[in-house]
Amino acid sequence: MRNFIAYDLGTGGIKASLFNESGDALSDIFIQYETFFPADKFCEQRPMDWWDTVCKSTKLLLNKAKVSAETISCVSLSGHSLVAVPLDGKGNLLSNQVPIWCDMRAVDQVAHFFKDLSYEDWYKTTGNGDPAECYTILKLMWYKEHQPELFSKISTILGSKDFINYKLTGNMYTDPSYASGFGVFNLEKWAYEERFFQAAQISSSIFPEIMPSDTIIGYVSKEASIESGLLEGTPVACGAVDNTCMALGATGLSEGSIYTSLGSSSWIAITSQKPIIDVKTRPFVFAHVKKGYYTSAVSIFSAGNSFRWVRDNLCRDLVNDTDSYDLMNKMAESVPIGSNGILFNPSLAGGSSQEPSPNICGGFSGLTLRNTREDMVRASMEGIAMALRKALDILLSQVDVHGNMLICGGGSKSPIWRRIFADIYNLPILKTNIDQNAASLGAAALAANACGIWKGYDMIEKIHKMESLIYPDTESNLKYEKLLNIYSHMTECFAKLGDLMNK
Repeated sequence: MRNFIAYDLGTGGIKASLFNESGDALSDIFIQYETFFPADKFCEQRPMDWWDTVCKSTKLLLNKAKVSAETISCVSLSGHSLVAVPLDGKGNLLSNQVPIWCDMRAVDQVAHFFKDLSYEDWYKTTGNGDPAECYTILKLMWYKEHQPELFSKISTILGSKDFINYKLTGNMYTDPSYASGFGVFNLEKWAYEERFFQAAQISSSIFPEIMPSDTIIGYVSKEASIESGLLEGTPVACGAVDNTCMALGATGLSEGSIYTSLGSSSWIAITSQKPIIDVKTRPFVFAHVKKGYYTSAVSIFSAGNSFRWVRDNLCRDLVNDTDSYDLMNKMAESVPIGSNGILFNPSLAGGSSQEPSPNICGGFSGLTLRNTREDMVRASMEGIAMALRKALDILLSQVDVHGNMLICGGGSKSPIWRRIFADIYNLPILKTNIDQNAASLGAAALAANACGIWKGYDMIEKIHKMESLIYPDTESNLKYEKLLNIYSHMTECFAKLGDLMNK
């Protein structure tokens, strides 16, 4: 039997998953790593933590599944986006901690970048709809200004999964999907755009060569084999950014297919042969795994993270309970629609481009002495769904969406949350057997194609098996439509408050 290992390198940790050649998930291991917040707007992780957990999870996975490393035909990674890992000419890390996707320190650099460059031109070319300071080229401009000695030593800048590929093989490459989040990628040309490097006054030579996502970019080295437990010579696929792997694993390459990813952050994405570009609402776009396809999305920066915050701070007695989320689901089930007058804005990590301001605050509104913890738990679930519904409306204004909304990610396991989403979206909510494995399945599919065992991605649709389909309730939807209007006013107020607090 030929197997693959897919690594899903995310914000909260890494999941290593074992798949067989039919695309069946055989086993997985999840290991958390730490995120650091050393200053306001700073959000950092340690690349060596990623590598250490890749090695640890691989050994645990092979042991748990009771399979030999000799059965692994190829490995592939899905990696969180917009990361800037600086390496010197000898391949040494220049910083123990690096900015990840949600790091927004490069505020001042944005003004410099767009001094002689039209924002509208840049966005229409790149599809980079998140706040500009999130993107890798702006983070490099920050390095250049604030850490000039470090910047002067940079030979290559890598993304998250590209760094792991380098540790595995010694080779430095990226793929179109990850490159499209660097802030310097032309979606139409499917290549770097030199004038954006010139606007940043940063040489394009430090960016890695772009290879197809399902290409073998090297083989596990002897040193990496010893550290990771993989067999020396195991092929390594180039892999893709998490948004693209998630889109591939969730819906394949089907035109117009749509899904909601309900994880630490959350987004709604649609696959199409034309990127969805709108300067006013700014959906963000990544290149897909096949040239000519794109995944266009809208997002909120904190979904599962906000729900975890509610657990850790309002339900501290449940934190060490293995069924803590199940208990919170039961709390939510006991509360009526509208959470007895409470609304929750989940923007605890700031606002995406689809929200009123990057400074928007999270919080509860409508609290009275009669409210309970149960009300607040349900309000947090409804608030996350409402925030995503507002984002969904942006996509619906650009494209026609018919049929079911596939939901995947950790939050998809909750039946009450799926019911809330169905009634707030006013769409049927589909859950399949893939749920949390969408990004991993996407990465596994890249590995299967890279080593020639698969020919294309048609198998993905067959791998999905429906587990639940929840239709919206008309009466419940009408109640939520009224609340959504109030929710919109609340978020505007929270955005204005956030702007005042950041003056």
